[in-house]
This record gives sequence, C-alpha cells and structure tokens, in this order.
Amino acid sequence: MNFFGVLDLSSSALEAERLRAEVVATNLANAETTHTSQGGPYTRQLVVFGPQRLSHVSFAEAFDRFSRLHARGIEVERVVLDTMPPIRRSEPGNPYADAQGYVYYPDINPVQELADLMSAARAYQLNVAAIQTTKSMIQESFQILLT
Repeated sequence: MNFFGVLDLSSSALEAERLRAEVVATNLANAETTHTSQGGPYTRQLVVFGPQRLSHVSFAEAFDRFSRLHARGIEVERVVLDTMPPIRRSEPGNPYADAQGYVYYPDINPVQELADLMSAARAYQLNVAAIQTTKSMIQESFQILLT
C-alpha cells in the first residue's frame, strides 16, 4: 500500500473542498446583491470537480499510475455561473428598479447554500481524518520496522 499516495489524494480533496466552501460563502454573501460591476444582479457560482491532471509528473510515472489504476485525486476543473434567471421583485422606490418598478435579485436559496457549505465542511473534516489516520499508520510502520 502506498501511504504517500493516500496523503496526495486527501490533500487534493482538501484543496478542492476549501475552494468549494469559499464559493458557497461568496454566494451567501451576495444573495441580495442586485447590482454588480457588470450591471445586473449577482450570479450564483457553482464548482465543478474532476480528476486531478497528471501534467506535473513524468511520462513513466503517469504510465505507472494508469497501469496500476492509481487514484489520482480530485481538483476543481472550473467555477461556472448558474443558469437560473434572476428573481423579479416589485420595488418601485429602489434606485436599481427598471422602468416598470422591478428589481432583479439573484436566484440564491440560503438553505441550499448552507447545506452545500456544511457538506464541504464535512468532506474537509473527513479528509483531515484520513490524513491523520494515514500519518498514524506511517508512524506505526516505522516503529515496527525499527524494533
């Protein structure tokens, strides 16, 4: 068993979940933002995960990993904008209201965002636990070898 591969896998997941939590927090912070520098309401962002790329390793190492079906890890492929249209509310006195008196708000459900944030936090905690367990196993292995 390759303990260091497990550490690589968990550390890549930690990085991805940290970014996911940041994006969710940004969505929550902008849930009532009606006007951005682009002119419209804030648009919810979503994180897309994918397998970690092997561009930083040699060809021989990449071939070895594929031949052993080695888990490569996870990474954030991209952050995309949600396609849901904004919510229209009648607020004639608002300075951002259109000619009919409507203001457009982002379609962000705080309950869904909090659930996503809790999910990211829990995944982060589980990966920290995996790293700690792997570290403990490495230490135990060294103790067995040295005795």
